[in-house]
Amino acid sequence: MGATTRGLLLSCFHGGGSEVSRLLALRPRYPSMPRRPKGAAVAGDGGGGEGGGGDLEAAGGAGSEEGEEKVAVFSVSGMTCAACAGSVEKAVKRLPGILNAAVDVLGGRAQVVFYPVFVSENIITEAIEDVGFEAKLIDEEVMEKNILLCRLHIKGMACKYCTSTVQFVLQASPGVQRASVALATEEAEIRYDRRIVSAGQLIQVVEETGFEAILVTTGEDRSRIDLKMDGVLDERSLMIVKSSVQALPGVENIKIDTKLHKVTISYKPEQTGPRDLIEVIKSATSGLVNASIYLEADGRDQHRYVEIKQYRQSFLWSLIFTIPVFLTSMVFMYIPWLKAGLERKVFNMMSTGELLRWILSTPVQFVIGRKFYAGAYKAMCRGSPNMDVLIALGTNTAYFYSVYSVLRAATSANYMSTDFFETSSMLISFILLGKYLEILAKGKTSEAIAKLMDLAPETAILLIHDHEGNVVGEKEIDSRLIQKNDVIKVVPGGKVASDGFVIWGQSHVNESMITGESRPVAKRKGDTVIGGTVNENGVLHVRATFVGSESALAQIVRLVESAQMAKAPVQKFADQISRVFVPLVILFSLLTWLAWFVAGRLHSYPNSWLPPSMDSFQLALQFGISVMVIACPCALGLATPTAVMVATGVGASQGVLIKGGQALESAQKVDCIVFDKTGTLTIGKPVVVDTRLLKNTVLREFYDYAAAAEINSEHPLAKAIVEHAKKLHPEETHIWPEARNFISVTGHGVKAEVSDKSIIVGNKSFMLSSVIDIPSEALEILMEEEERARTGIIVAMDREVVGIISVSDPIKPNAHEVISYLKSMNVESIMVTGDNWGTANAISKEVGIEKIIAEAKPEQKAEMVKELQLSGRTVAMVGDGINDSPALVSADVGLAIGAGTDVAIEAADIVLMKSNLEDVITAIDLSKKTFFRIRMNYVWALGYNVIGIPIAAGVLFPSTGFRLPPWVAGAAMAASSVSVVCWSLLLRYYKKKKRKGNVDSVRSWWNDKGC
Repeated sequence: MGATTRGLLLSCFHGGGSEVSRLLALRPRYPSMPRRPKGAAVAGDGGGGEGGGGDLEAAGGAGSEEGEEKVAVFSVSGMTCAACAGSVEKAVKRLPGILNAAVDVLGGRAQVVFYPVFVSENIITEAIEDVGFEAKLIDEEVMEKNILLCRLHIKGMACKYCTSTVQFVLQASPGVQRASVALATEEAEIRYDRRIVSAGQLIQVVEETGFEAILVTTGEDRSRIDLKMDGVLDERSLMIVKSSVQALPGVENIKIDTKLHKVTISYKPEQTGPRDLIEVIKSATSGLVNASIYLEADGRDQHRYVEIKQYRQSFLWSLIFTIPVFLTSMVFMYIPWLKAGLERKVFNMMSTGELLRWILSTPVQFVIGRKFYAGAYKAMCRGSPNMDVLIALGTNTAYFYSVYSVLRAATSANYMSTDFFETSSMLISFILLGKYLEILAKGKTSEAIAKLMDLAPETAILLIHDHEGNVVGEKEIDSRLIQKNDVIKVVPGGKVASDGFVIWGQSHVNESMITGESRPVAKRKGDTVIGGTVNENGVLHVRATFVGSESALAQIVRLVESAQMAKAPVQKFADQISRVFVPLVILFSLLTWLAWFVAGRLHSYPNSWLPPSMDSFQLALQFGISVMVIACPCALGLATPTAVMVATGVGASQGVLIKGGQALESAQKVDCIVFDKTGTLTIGKPVVVDTRLLKNTVLREFYDYAAAAEINSEHPLAKAIVEHAKKLHPEETHIWPEARNFISVTGHGVKAEVSDKSIIVGNKSFMLSSVIDIPSEALEILMEEEERARTGIIVAMDREVVGIISVSDPIKPNAHEVISYLKSMNVESIMVTGDNWGTANAISKEVGIEKIIAEAKPEQKAEMVKELQLSGRTVAMVGDGINDSPALVSADVGLAIGAGTDVAIEAADIVLMKSNLEDVITAIDLSKKTFFRIRMNYVWALGYNVIGIPIAAGVLFPSTGFRLPPWVAGAAMAASSVSVVCWSLLLRYYKKKKRKGNVDSVRSWWNDKGC
């Protein structure tokens, strides 16, 4: 894997591509109009002039000299194609005082450079609206600074009803642009404008719906640290700490929690860092107060741990009371001497056993089961009944009927009571067990993220330098205390503590845990390294560039977390069912009770059907309770998000970053893949592939002369020759012979004198213009190379052709194999490139693609994707360059090669971090496996309810006498949610299939849907 591949993790996540995207997209489609109205004169302006076809930057630069222009960005809605963008651009440029205008059709934006003396933003807005589009002025820089992404942990959500309610109220809040709520993670992700609403207000909105919300991150804390203070913490010391820290450059905010002895500091990482903050606190208080990293478990893990502990304790306490209830009602009744004691009358017809069961079941119902009451109350208050409502109704019905029956027996001399105390207590116990197991299982769905976060080392070795830059010492520090520009020492076998670049040493680094690349990558001075990777042999000195939440590892974790929040379209199916599920279950439960009760009163069935010591009312009541508690909306709600969570985590560990459920769902339907050529099917970097010597000379000497001449050239082909020449020398730093009288002719070649020899390196026309005779043998070689899509570079020494170097952008080693696999899967492959037809034909023959489109512009690539979609195809686009981004956005699934540009990666739905084409197949295969799981989850969840509810209602009772007791129904309900989560968890064991060379084995692999 080349340096560009590794550059993905150090650049694509650091925002560098957004500016490139903006500058590229905002390029005028028409020549610029006059910069000023005719006859207008402003100081410093020499008059009008034609802008030519220059881009926005050129225009902006010209205007900056005059110092009076203004830049405005407009949001333009309604644009669908390049023609729309052209209409908007033309309308704006017709206005007086417009310096330049550019329209981004994909982003729905227009950027205008104008002179406010002659035209205003309102006039520009009206001009855009006059051509049929809606326009709104936006301040992009301010918007970007004020739009934040907040994450909340929400406690108390039980089913899809809950998530829908929370998402609705958040989405309806002023200042919220987008809100998504995930039941599997119990989190909400909110994109909001902090000028309109705060994170605290969002928490209040959630809590008003009856749920508890805990802030995970506000989006403002990318550079925030919590420090623990120890020592003398009186009022004077705290005041000194606060004033000293605030005086430090780069500190934006400080908050001290005296109870926890914690200080929270927000800062600018380019100006200060955690180590500086700790040292300032210590020195300002003369050592009376010491600060260290505040050790606290990750918020979400902490909440999950607390929840697991609460459910475990609740379940164990419920067992203490429920087991005696179960024994007295179902076991001891068959032991004669115990039965006699339990049936002994206490007061009138109330027995000892009934009183004992009442006493034991009461704390289970009202103390241990209080969380179900609270959940049901909140759900009814917001008008969205959930699973808690079903549990509360079912258990209360059983409990209070039992209380009525026992009290009636106590006040009657001949009434024989039948109680269902075991139903309510056992039902609550089984549901608590199910929730405990469910939370444990859901915790495992995010194991991939936890493993990624554990890659970062706990400590690092910081090198201490003197004023002259010499290393004078080293010390071990907490890796979280690393600051930008620190120099970190990485020993053999140690982990790289932060993203950065090597300033001294050479080694091999194992990057497989981040990039998936199996082979260790050679590192030397100037090479970039990734935090969390393992140093194999040599010692490295690394200068930190991106630390903390800015690191590649943190960005990957954040991307995967966001992907897990994104809903798959198939989840809408569950959402629609969940809206009416609970009310329908309650209605069906009432109808079940009513049907059996009326049938009993009318003697529609024989008395022999009635169980001993039970009348028709009690039988009907048991059927109604069973229906109410067996129905499970949770399994439906967990079917999709748990599978998506596991799949995105597994994909990240395999080097495939999937940006949410939409990408997963679309990928499994793909039947046509459009490949870019350069950097996708090919390596994307010219390399020397062949050398033909026409004279009797040593190959290394031949390359020494060629490299000495080319080393001063910046041309990619020249760099390829130099890199190849380096491989012929075992030493690390080879010194090339001095080149004198160097001349570079753009597009042709170079001339130089090396060791008293005249060296000319270039193409055929360059040789002819230099009056150098090209032998027929060389001409034949050049023709052969051209047919093979290679570039032949002639090397002449002392005006005589010595050899020909063949340079090519070679296809990736597995490209042909991947195309063959796709063909066997009935997935059509198409190659589209901006290169010439000759090169395109040669590459297509080599990889086995039949349909090609050459000399295509970026917009033509996107148009081709749309044409394929209109013909009914589900299209995936695989690309790596800026020019691929329109097609990546247009495709049903955009797959970006990891070594590609930031813009392409931003536009894509799936990022192939290893830049390995085989991962195209992995992405599709993983999506198919995931949706197989999701479909099975829905089959189970729906089948369980469709089959379970009628059985609970007693449809089998007339013919078989089979009756489902309420406590068994409750256990089945709890088991259904756990089974859905566990079925999704099996995706953790996904492995890339061993692919064989023949088509039959590939076809069988593809058709194998088992997991």
